[in-house]
Amino acid sequence: MASTDSTTVAKDGSDLAGLEAGLDALETVQTGRKPLRQTFTEKILPPVLAIALVLAVWQALVSFKVVDDPTKLPAPGAVWDVVRTAWLQGELLGYIWTSVSRGLLGFCLALVIGTPLGLIVARVKFIRAALGPILSGLQSLPSVAWVPPAVIWLGLNNSMMYAVILLGAVPSIANGLVSGVDQVPPLFLRAGRTLGATGLKGTWHIVLPAALPGYVAGLKQGWAFSWRSLMAAEIIASFPDLGVGLGQLLENGRNASDMAMVFEAILLILIVGIAIDLLIFSPLERWVLRSRGLLVK
Repeated sequence: MASTDSTTVAKDGSDLAGLEAGLDALETVQTGRKPLRQTFTEKILPPVLAIALVLAVWQALVSFKVVDDPTKLPAPGAVWDVVRTAWLQGELLGYIWTSVSRGLLGFCLALVIGTPLGLIVARVKFIRAALGPILSGLQSLPSVAWVPPAVIWLGLNNSMMYAVILLGAVPSIANGLVSGVDQVPPLFLRAGRTLGATGLKGTWHIVLPAALPGYVAGLKQGWAFSWRSLMAAEIIASFPDLGVGLGQLLENGRNASDMAMVFEAILLILIVGIAIDLLIFSPLERWVLRSRGLLVK
């Protein structure tokens, strides 16, 4: 009988050790870098192939005269010549910097305003009942609708541009944070209060970290609204003293009926938007996921 008990205890100990080893293996994060070939195949090759396919279809439409009017669809080579000329004349970076500097500054201002606004709306029931529907309505309102009143109120200047950006981006940032706060488990808040994390301390140490996924999603959407709002403002409210940004470049191409310039502006707007996402928001999203154990590599 004693031998049987010993065998049972040994077996239970072996099972427990196996279970612990399995849990340890699940919790182990692989930190090794991917081989360069795998990174190239998974991250670089797919978008390169997609771009090559788009260019091939574009060139085929021109070469086989599916669209035989160059004033409607210029060849990729014609657009490249316009981009190359702007680069050689030292104008290309000026177009990009004029718009990017406005967009990033406007987004930072929206971040400063939208973050505390989102926290207040999320945490104060009366303010949420009063401002919540307004924020949702403003988020659904096209940003271009704010350009005419902004011009009338502020005139043709950079202040008008920033006002349009703020009206487009602040509601998205605030609503993203409200959504993130709503998804914070009540257990986290109770645990924070038990540990003395109340008021601003609880907001900083408990609420904001727990609401980070929704907040980051709101930031990403807020940047998209900022960029679109800025392009709408630059297209509609063109003025020599404002300089030539990408939106103004697009409008100049339309006024001159120069489709190569129009496509140049469209491609630059697209490239800047993708670059900002890849350089800022994608790493931020990966960091948030990795910090929560949702992303291994």
